[in-house]
Amino acid sequence: MIKKPVVSLLVAALVLSGCGPLAGGEPSASSSPTGATDDTGYRPLGDASAVVSDLEAPWSVTFLDDAPLVSERDSGRILEILPDGGTRTVGEQSDVRAGGEGGLLGLAVSPEGDLFSYATTDNGNRVTRWTVTGERGSLSLGESHIILDELPSAGVHNGGRIKFGPDGMLYVAVGDAGERNEAQDLESMGGKILRVMPDGSVPEDNPHEGSPVYSLGHRNVQGIDWAEDGTMFATEFGANTWDELNVIEPGANYGWPEVEGIAARDEFVDPVQQWETGEASPSGMSRVGDTLYIANLRGRVLRAVPVNSPDTSTEYFQDAYGRLRDAVPGPNGTLWFLTNNTDGRGQPQDGDDRLVEVELPEP
Repeated sequence: MIKKPVVSLLVAALVLSGCGPLAGGEPSASSSPTGATDDTGYRPLGDASAVVSDLEAPWSVTFLDDAPLVSERDSGRILEILPDGGTRTVGEQSDVRAGGEGGLLGLAVSPEGDLFSYATTDNGNRVTRWTVTGERGSLSLGESHIILDELPSAGVHNGGRIKFGPDGMLYVAVGDAGERNEAQDLESMGGKILRVMPDGSVPEDNPHEGSPVYSLGHRNVQGIDWAEDGTMFATEFGANTWDELNVIEPGANYGWPEVEGIAARDEFVDPVQQWETGEASPSGMSRVGDTLYIANLRGRVLRAVPVNSPDTSTEYFQDAYGRLRDAVPGPNGTLWFLTNNTDGRGQPQDGDDRLVEVELPEP
């Protein structure tokens, strides 16, 4: 264990009132830093539908085989989504201490089938590995093992996204927890992306010997995924100027708090795309085919970025569902995304929060 180391007003109104069809995915182009636009690649088609409604501050969705699991930030519950649209509690992480942006955050499933969680506790942010017993419809949490502990935590900037990479390693996004200078300190885990073995030990080929730090100079990363060729991408919340989409290289420094957004300084890596903070707050992100789908909070939009042209993007569902927290590949050629309007910062309507499904075209 490592310690400390564009939708019509009528349709939108129907969505927000919790009745009628959910909004369709008509795209609108979004400016990149260079002013280019793009709407190629996978595109959501037709109307969306709610997989499940009335969730409470959901944060992350993942799949254990064919069973969808959702974390609720404030309750500490891990929910199983049932085929009929209902939910049941798989378990509750009792050590969660919710407050502000902290609580039960990211979930991930290892190639071996264990469940991992990232949660705020009295002892900082913590990554826990769980065995899960039972079958779909009767899953329950089994034994737990803490694999990372005493990660920086605060009421803000907890990071929280965890995901297994194509190399089988666990990648952990840790925010700066409001202590911005920690992001440049290699002895601190704050403001970093960590890379560890599934048991929490440090891989021998990490960029800094004996350290889980994979990249540094981050403020608050909440989305990570990989292109088919292994290129790693991460979404990052800026402060007052720019939110970012970055290509992550081992050992690279992304500049926070010295720079925010594109700075053209040799010692730091610039983002491949940036957005004004009021238009984005990019949270969960997943790749489907050749497209990255990014859930945005303040921007209240699902953003699609082609991996072969990552300085361009297309927006979907603008203002249709409010704040969006996570986006993942769903079953049968669909994309699923979580709304996040009941966490204290949104304006919840009947049915919020929702897990929403939209069909994607054939590749």
